[in-house]
Amino acid sequence: MATAPGPVRAVSPSQFRTVIFDCDATLSQIEGIEELGRANRAEVAALTAAAMRGEVPLEEVYGRRLELARPNRALVEEVGRLYIERIVPDTRETVTALHAAGIDVRIISSGVLPAVLMIARDLGIADEKVAAVDLQFDEQGEYAGYDTTSPVAAAFGKRHIVEAWREQMEGPVMLVGDGATDLEAKPVVELFVAFAGVARRPAVMAGADVVVLPNSMAPVYYLAMGDSPPGDAAARDLYERGRAMLMSSES
Repeated sequence: MATAPGPVRAVSPSQFRTVIFDCDATLSQIEGIEELGRANRAEVAALTAAAMRGEVPLEEVYGRRLELARPNRALVEEVGRLYIERIVPDTRETVTALHAAGIDVRIISSGVLPAVLMIARDLGIADEKVAAVDLQFDEQGEYAGYDTTSPVAAAFGKRHIVEAWREQMEGPVMLVGDGATDLEAKPVVELFVAFAGVARRPAVMAGADVVVLPNSMAPVYYLAMGDSPPGDAAARDLYERGRAMLMSSES
C-alpha cells in the first residue's frame, strides 16, 4: 500500500468547497526549516524527517530546530522568497482556478508565519486564511523566540486548526499535504490527499485517501472540481492535465 499512487477511497464526484494546503514540500519544493537552519542542515533535516514520518511528536523537535537555526528577520524573508522561487509546478494556476470557481483556499503549515505569508500573498491567499508559527525578533531583527502556544508547533495541531476553522469553511473540505502532521487531520476533512511530488513518505501515502505522485498541483485541481470541469479554456486544460496525470499514475 505504501507505493500505491491512486485513490484508495471513492472520491466524491461533487466539487469541493474548501481546499487546505500544507506549505513545505507541498506548495513549495523546499523544507523551510532546513533553509533557516542551513548552518546545521543535517541535524535539522534529521529532526524534520523523524517528525514528518511520525516517529517523534512535532513538539519534541520544534524548539530544538529553531534553537539550531536561530533565524534572523533577514533570513526568514530570504526563505519566504525561496518558497516562491521553488513553488511546485502548476500551483499558481491551480490556486487561481480554485478561486475562480469560488473555492476557499487556505494554508496550514508548521513553518514560520512570516515566510509562509510571503508565498500565501504571492498566491492571493488572505492572511487570515493562513495558520503557521509566528516568530519574535529583537530590535536588531535577531531571533528572540517563537510562539510556543501555536497549535501547529505540536502534534495534532493541524487537526485542531481545521476543527477551529470548520465553522468558517464550507464543505466538503480537502486537505493536501506530505507529512504525518497532515495525516493527523484526516479524520476532520472529507478527503486527505498525500502530495508525494516532492517527498514520498510511505506511512503518509498508505494512510491517504488519494496519493498524487507527479510534481504538479494540477491533479489537485482535478480532484477539487470532481465531475464539474470548468468552462474557461485555461482552467479546462489544467483540469484535463490533472486528470491525465492522476490516471497515468494509477496504471
